[in-house]
Amino acid sequence: MNIDWAALASVFGVSLVITVALVGLFTLGILGLAKQVPTAQGGGGSHAPARVGAYACFGLCAAAVAYGIYLIVA
Repeated sequence: MNIDWAALASVFGVSLVITVALVGLFTLGILGLAKQVPTAQGGGGSHAPARVGAYACFGLCAAAVAYGIYLIVA
């Protein structure tokens, strides 16, 4: 049995980068939704851009997961 260590390292590296990117993107989405909570100081204002950004982050995460499933199945 012969293992192609370069290919294995390449797959590991790409998987690590994609995983960190998806976790970061999901975290940005959670932070965007957390901006909607009103503060005790009553500093109003519109948080619509944060909400739209959060939904965009969640949408990109869902698209990346769907693409990964597509690659596995197809």
